Amino acid sequence: MAEFVVYSRQGCHLCELLIEELLPLIDGHGELVVRDIDTRDDWREAYDRRVPVLEMDGVELCQYSLDRDSVNAALSGLAEQA
Repeated sequence: MAEFVVYSRQGCHLCELLIEELLPLIDGHGELVVRDIDTRDDWREAYDRRVPVLEMDGVELCQYSLDRDSVNAALSGLAEQA
């Protein structure tokens, strides 16, 4: 199962929207991990003005808003590997 990581911060409405839209797409295909960038200096430095950022297994899929095509392509790639 893939690991989807959303770099986020509290009170970010774009982050909340991306997560809300992402969950139905990855249901049964991956695990969602939400990382608050304000809890670590290295995350804040890397993602401060870019949140939300979505990665799957360490590969960046999108930032600011959900790119459904990228997520679907990543999920298709998982299916082909199985």
